[in-house]
Amino acid sequence: MKKLLLSFGAVVLLAAGAQAQTSYGLKAGVNLGKYSNQTEEAKDYQKNNVSFYVTGFADIPVAPQFSIQPGVSLQGKGAKYEATGDNVSGTSSTNTMSVEIPVNAVYYIPAGTGNVFLGAGPYVGFNISGKTKAEGALGGVEGSVDRDLKFSGDNKDMNLIDAGVNFLGGYKFGNGLLINAGYGLGLSNLSPSDNSDNKFSNRVLSFGLGFQF
Repeated sequence: MKKLLLSFGAVVLLAAGAQAQTSYGLKAGVNLGKYSNQTEEAKDYQKNNVSFYVTGFADIPVAPQFSIQPGVSLQGKGAKYEATGDNVSGTSSTNTMSVEIPVNAVYYIPAGTGNVFLGAGPYVGFNISGKTKAEGALGGVEGSVDRDLKFSGDNKDMNLIDAGVNFLGGYKFGNGLLINAGYGLGLSNLSPSDNSDNKFSNRVLSFGLGFQF
């Protein structure tokens, strides 16, 4: 975590010294979330958890075709499971909403009337809300659960902080329109348990549109 925060500081200082014109942008789209470190059985039942993201960012050129992009993002993440069998069936989902601070390094490649862009960088997120839902039947007996998640206290369901690395790519048209895709690789353990078998992290594939002013 200390190394991650130091890297944040380094890129912010680098960006602050940039003399080129800073531009700003907004992008939004769909998140397809899963959790890592699942058992083989759980992997068979795990599906994409559909949510959304909205991100505001600054694009700060620091060299020809190269920019630093700090931002603030609202991210919906989580996981979903569906199971069916002879005597059992059910679905469960965990949905979280977090505020993230990404800092990406982005390289632009001229193509057509715009630019292809590729980038990567660290992020730190803070879970602000969450909910878990489950419903199913076992041997003809049905049941359901629907409750809010706790991110603090002795009985918390999930850790408050989520940190990791983002990868992104897409195309920026000459008029500022953005088509983008990304992948969020969570590196921090979200489980409040120290048991290695219970550790899990976020994995999020995203697609979206945006505009850079």
